[in-house]
Amino acid sequence: MLTEVDRLLVATPDSGSAGAAWCSILGAEEVLRERAPALSAVRRVFRVGRSDVEFLEPDGAGPIAEALSRRGRAHVWAAGAASPDPGAVARTAAASGAVVEADGTRQFVTLEIEGAPIHFVISPEEERAPVGRLDFLYEATVLAADQAGAVSRIRDAFGLDETVFTTITSEMFGYTGVLTLFRAGQLHRFEVITPIDRDKTMGRYHAREGACFYMGFAEASDLMDIESRIAPGGVTVDRPEGRRADQSPDQIWIHPPTLGGVMLGVSRPSMAWMWSGHPERVAPL
Repeated sequence: MLTEVDRLLVATPDSGSAGAAWCSILGAEEVLRERAPALSAVRRVFRVGRSDVEFLEPDGAGPIAEALSRRGRAHVWAAGAASPDPGAVARTAAASGAVVEADGTRQFVTLEIEGAPIHFVISPEEERAPVGRLDFLYEATVLAADQAGAVSRIRDAFGLDETVFTTITSEMFGYTGVLTLFRAGQLHRFEVITPIDRDKTMGRYHAREGACFYMGFAEASDLMDIESRIAPGGVTVDRPEGRRADQSPDQIWIHPPTLGGVMLGVSRPSMAWMWSGHPERVAPL
């Protein structure tokens, strides 16, 4: 029922500066500004690639103000996915025990994972002309100590087929994970990861924040262009040993302060298949 990761929703005390960073570095364009009464927030939507990033700035007491007070900083508050039938997704989620609330044509779905509310928004499928330097978002990452439990909650809420899920392990970043792929042969998924090295960045983050969204991942055709627009110290670059500096890295991780509180990984086209079950699909440079 889910077809693609189509957006990230970011709780922020300053939507202006956050949006400006996405525009400057990634070529995003603002496409909507409105009040979101259910969230007591102003919602500013920026298109980048074929995906959206929504910056939610509180304008009164409500869920976004509470989230910012609790976390103390801007952060990914929710992840969004598209569906041909958001209502059917909502019914499946509600039957699994999720909290569901309609918001116009969209459905907010909240799962309790390890005592924390993990928010999702399901929107109708929409054709979007690409904007800027990303091609599309394809992943939103949830941190959880009980990996199997979190994967089961997401599987059941969204009616996903676990036979197409795949596992991932990273010694570099110190975690194990499961990619809850929406459909066979497509990259779009929610990722559930569990830190196994508490001394690394992800382990420290999880120890401090508990179960939560950690980051998003996107694909881009020209990583060199994006890399060149980020000041030193604002990005981690994966350029394999032996590859020249004038050749594309395989992936980069843009640090949260650079993008208004969002950790964003960006991979070159097809590279994500290396860890998504089909390494033979990775195109050589």
